[in-house]
Amino acid sequence: MNHFCDRENRKTKELAPGITIRSFWGKEMLVAIIDLEPDALLPMHSHPYEQAGTVVEGKLELTIGKETRTLGPEETYIIPAGVEHGGRAAGVPTRVWDVFSPVREDYKY
Repeated sequence: MNHFCDRENRKTKELAPGITIRSFWGKEMLVAIIDLEPDALLPMHSHPYEQAGTVVEGKLELTIGKETRTLGPEETYIIPAGVEHGGRAAGVPTRVWDVFSPVREDYKY
């Protein structure tokens, strides 16, 4: 197992129009680097994974349950399993780092 991840040479996967992901995983968790083009929309959805993330750059308008906030760099969120959520890049290119537990098989590629 390689313990160091090469972000720049990792293949990307499109999650939605204007949203791409690079992922790395271990046995119990998956880390995702997600890039959103300005105003790219991730529709409301839920999944059986816990999710935590931090905005690295840009602005993320994020809805978790019934609460919406606009987050900037170094702001962090936690989404419990099964809770509906969605977001969009608020007018600027945005990058977030998310962690999922357990590993999302659909994000392994």
